[in-house]
Amino acid sequence: MKGQLVTIFGGAGFIGTSVVEHLAKSGCRIRVVTRRPNNALHVKPLGELGQIQLVQANLRNKFSVEAAVKGSDIVINLVGLLFESGSQTFQKIHVEGATIIAEASSAAGVKQLVHLSAIGADAESPSLYAQSKAAGEATVIEKFPHATIIRSSVVFGPDDQFFNKFGAMAKSFPFLPVISGDTKMQPVYVGDLAMAIEAILKTKGASGNVYEFGGPRIYSFRELLELIIQVTQQNVALITVPMAIAKFKAFFLGMMPNPIVTLDQLRLMAKDNVVSKGAKGFKDLKISPTPVEAIIPSYLVHYRPKGQFND
Repeated sequence: MKGQLVTIFGGAGFIGTSVVEHLAKSGCRIRVVTRRPNNALHVKPLGELGQIQLVQANLRNKFSVEAAVKGSDIVINLVGLLFESGSQTFQKIHVEGATIIAEASSAAGVKQLVHLSAIGADAESPSLYAQSKAAGEATVIEKFPHATIIRSSVVFGPDDQFFNKFGAMAKSFPFLPVISGDTKMQPVYVGDLAMAIEAILKTKGASGNVYEFGGPRIYSFRELLELIIQVTQQNVALITVPMAIAKFKAFFLGMMPNPIVTLDQLRLMAKDNVVSKGAKGFKDLKISPTPVEAIIPSYLVHYRPKGQFND
């Protein structure tokens, strides 16, 4: 990959930053595409001088996307939403934005396109998020037939929005709500996901395949909350919240700028979020995934009563 130009949409985000860090070590040139370049300056030191370039583009602006992919050998789309806000909707980002990237990549003669979707992507799902992810996959394959689709379970790492969210809640409230406590999840470490993307780019025959990534162990949602309480050393209770009450509260919480939970996320939680049986994944790339317990204590320590000074 040395000398090749890799353009990464969403390269300054939580997953994108880890991908940039891994790819920079491969010697390729990296173009990080973001709506606000001034907020992406943290990725510049991850490579050598001049190796990482910041480019402004908006997925709702076709011409800016076309300019961003021009001259690229590889394009990676990591842009995604966990909830809708204003003009940032699932349809606009996961479907229409993905379409524009795939079309622009095809027209520019890009050799390889990697598209990040999610486990649970399903056109028949009651969740708009899952529906849009499935529609995004379909349109990417239509516009760029040999694109590689990546689906992941819940991604964890120092800046994640799952363990940090519930760690903060454990520190601030006397209890944690348990909704759909039996739902299964397979958290995957962000560093492993970045390593897998790098391996896909270096593996012959990876183009056109679908990969699903999850960690080495499957947990119930309740078990993950218990693990968070254990790691943060907070004395909080787990309270089971009936779905009807959860939906009532989520209706109002969803109106907040950064909601704790939305109605659509509740619909998504009704289905297990684990790797499909027989799906291509870490094993095919010769990568051993990292367990949750090996990573989260390093950053959830901030939510302990006395932080790093707890016994």
